[in-house]
Amino acid sequence: MILVDRKTFAGVPMLWIEGQGKNGKPLPLVIFWHGWTSAKEHNLHYAYLLAEEGYRVMLPDACGHGERADELDEKKRQVGFWEVVIKSIEETRLIKEKTDERGLIKDRRIGLAGTSMGGVITLGSLSAFKWIKTGVSLMGNPYFKKFAEGQLGYFKKQGFDLPYSVEELSEMMSALDDYDLGAHPDRLGRRPLMFWHGQKDPVVPYASAREFYEKVKPDYTRDDDGDDLLFISDENAGHKVSRQGLLAMVDWTHRYL
Repeated sequence: MILVDRKTFAGVPMLWIEGQGKNGKPLPLVIFWHGWTSAKEHNLHYAYLLAEEGYRVMLPDACGHGERADELDEKKRQVGFWEVVIKSIEETRLIKEKTDERGLIKDRRIGLAGTSMGGVITLGSLSAFKWIKTGVSLMGNPYFKKFAEGQLGYFKKQGFDLPYSVEELSEMMSALDDYDLGAHPDRLGRRPLMFWHGQKDPVVPYASAREFYEKVKPDYTRDDDGDDLLFISDENAGHKVSRQGLLAMVDWTHRYL
């Protein structure tokens, strides 16, 4: 039996999903982040399948989402994407540290995954933290600054009144450099990484994820067959993960974590 427990942990509302009888025992950990305008409950199918394989899965609510909707004002709810991403990366660290303090992580096996914004958070966390053993980006983008610049250009073109001063925007763009895996591919360190992306995605550019994959691929094939780097491209998919992508994510995590 798989159990779902709602709790606030490390100051973050989340769902814990684990097998019956596993409470308080060290288990390999997967932190799974949801997408923009989504919430933790929307990814329970990923967590259920992972928990069946013996993982403890944590599904946090990101700032301004789910139980935390009141943490963003209405203007930032429209354009505060990167503020939420940076905060979520920092909360990933806090969640890991709190879990570690309680002795709940088996053999330091920690994986990260997420859809859309959650994929972005995953890739930024891989840039920031060496303790993540494996990652899965479902419709994410590793090029933080390029993606942010494209979004800002769109907002300005549409006449959005951005709730940030010029100085705040500059500071935010500078902060993105710390998490920009696209600009610092060496930080990946050949850790196992899987991408899934629909070629018809109208929200997060498919080409950016593919470009990064091709960029780092030689590092993975230098000494072996490169099986620990995977890009699944769905030619018919838009901005929605297919069942194939769901099952591939679970298989990947089981193989490398």
